[in-house]
Amino acid sequence: MILILLFGIPAFLGVVTLFIPGEERRRVRRRLLMIGAILHALLTLALYFPGVSHSLNDYLVLDSLGFLFLSITSFLFLFVAIYSFGYFQKEHHSIPTEKGVRHLYTPCMLFFLSAMTLTTMTPHLGLLWVAIEATTLATAPLIYYHHHAQALEAAWKYLLICSVGIALALLGIFFIAAASKGSGTALFVSSFVKNAPNLDPRWLRIGFILVLVGFGTKMGLAPLHTWLPDAHSEAPSPVSALLSGALLNAAFLGILRCYQICSAAGLADFAGKLLIIFGLVSLFVAAVFITAQRDYKRLLAYSSVEHMGILSLGIGVGSGFGSLLHVINHSLTKGLLFLVAGQIVLTYRTKKIAEVQGLLKTLPATGILFAVGGLAIMGSPPFAPFISEFLILRDGWVHGHFIAMSLYLLFLSVIFVSMSKSLFDMIQGEKKELPSAQREREGEAPMALPLEGATRAPIIERYGLMTFSPFVFALIVFLLGVYLPPPLVAFLKEASSLLGRPL
Repeated sequence: MILILLFGIPAFLGVVTLFIPGEERRRVRRRLLMIGAILHALLTLALYFPGVSHSLNDYLVLDSLGFLFLSITSFLFLFVAIYSFGYFQKEHHSIPTEKGVRHLYTPCMLFFLSAMTLTTMTPHLGLLWVAIEATTLATAPLIYYHHHAQALEAAWKYLLICSVGIALALLGIFFIAAASKGSGTALFVSSFVKNAPNLDPRWLRIGFILVLVGFGTKMGLAPLHTWLPDAHSEAPSPVSALLSGALLNAAFLGILRCYQICSAAGLADFAGKLLIIFGLVSLFVAAVFITAQRDYKRLLAYSSVEHMGILSLGIGVGSGFGSLLHVINHSLTKGLLFLVAGQIVLTYRTKKIAEVQGLLKTLPATGILFAVGGLAIMGSPPFAPFISEFLILRDGWVHGHFIAMSLYLLFLSVIFVSMSKSLFDMIQGEKKELPSAQREREGEAPMALPLEGATRAPIIERYGLMTFSPFVFALIVFLLGVYLPPPLVAFLKEASSLLGRPL
């Protein structure tokens, strides 16, 4: 019953918000978004109690791998919803009408949560594909929220490129089904795993290649990543946080489900080599573009390409535990950074790195959080991403992937130097006079919250809930960097054991 409620409640509330009439619909929608996020988090928490069923039927079964991704999604969505409540609280002062797709913000957010939830709890490859495609359709209007040419281009690029990728993934699933040679194996991962010795390796290889290319497009693996920088940059910051911290995970989970089948069929080395190649290419591309980046939201987007490459590389070298830990660390850290970036955009009215200076003096709390997030995402101790990146390095080295690990270190070093220069140029320096609203009217910055008196108002008065969520993420990223709770370690070991590769 809980599994149905988990994806049913957000979907139901999303439909309800479409039909709310009257001038107060913004306020009602914001409240329904919060209600949906809180109920989803409580239901997810209930699944941790002993005796609570994690299965409803063959199509809805929540194993430890899916439970991990569900927990990340629910937690991230809750605090993004809290942030959104503050982010759009004053929107009616500058955007008097909900023209275009703006009125779809809350419905699409709730539909996205529902689709993401279904992605994590279905072991059926066909239903998994439908759920991942649904996340694409739910998030496309959110990318176009600001109604300008760049946002429209980003939304269409996202739809077209990801749809092509998803189509290739569907073709790959057909090939995996063909590998069963008419044995009657349904499209359930468990059925393929049980029937693994009888699967035709030729069809399975082709199927995994197509799935990796298809879902890899949605995951943001290079060279299939071209939609990602535009979408992350043009979407509102709460949406960017979910795109990077949750949406990319859905595609990664799709790849992991097919990797489970390959591993059981004795093709783990074949699949691993492909994952290593895509991982290293992603790290290389991220290093090149981060070095030349002048837009801090696009910088964070290319950082997502980097970390998706790390996840792919980690699974490829046999570091299941390190990779799954990195899923948690990346989601929290990137959520922190995109939410803080939203505050910076609202204050400075620009996304250009060169035009943001003295962040620590202009917005002290925001500057500190941005520094913490920047250090964490670059893999600096004592923050959590350092632990998972080190575990991947250790496991890759132990399993004999010396060349791959050497390139891994090289690319991480280049990215560290490039990102640290860009981010800390923004943080340091003298307090800069904030731009007037005139720049926004000229079209340079689409964000539109009123900021009169921004240099005088206390930080808590101006941001309130917008500061709370990044602070929670920063605190957890720090705590996980100095101590991994034994229950979390056991949980990750159980989830990584499903991948069939050594820890």
